[in-house]
Amino acid sequence: MVKHCIAVETIMRALAKRLGEDIELRGLIGLLHDIDYDYVSRNMSKHGLKAVNILANLLLEDFLEAIAGHNEYNNYVIKNERAKIIAHALRVSDHVADLIVVTALVMPHRRLEEVKPETLLRKLKSKDFAKGVDRSRILEIEELGLKLEEFLQLGLNSMKSITSGLGF
Repeated sequence: MVKHCIAVETIMRALAKRLGEDIELRGLIGLLHDIDYDYVSRNMSKHGLKAVNILANLLLEDFLEAIAGHNEYNNYVIKNERAKIIAHALRVSDHVADLIVVTALVMPHRRLEEVKPETLLRKLKSKDFAKGVDRSRILEIEELGLKLEEFLQLGLNSMKSITSGLGF
């Protein structure tokens, strides 16, 4: 889980830089987004909501809302427009991080450096591959003004930049 959160953090940072947003704050949201995952016993109807309790008084309301709202299974309704955009960025980063990791794990040497953007695109289109990765969430990147191919490259490059921290 820690490695997943670090991967999402680095993608959120890269995405923030590309979109001209606050890199440090977006990275922090990526790092903390699953802080409650084990506390709620991976119960998706509670995931994100407990995080708000844990992080209350530590983050701005927009960021708390984004973390609560990144999980579509807890029925949390985001009220703030800024929080909706941040939650959207968090969701796409969360799902693309998983796609990148699973793709690396099926490469011949199970190394991130072996993954290419075109491989990610192929794997994304393959419905039989990584069924737990929500493709529709990744495809929503275009709502933030980026093309899918650019986002896959951005996510992959950002994760490759911290390969040692991810363990592959």
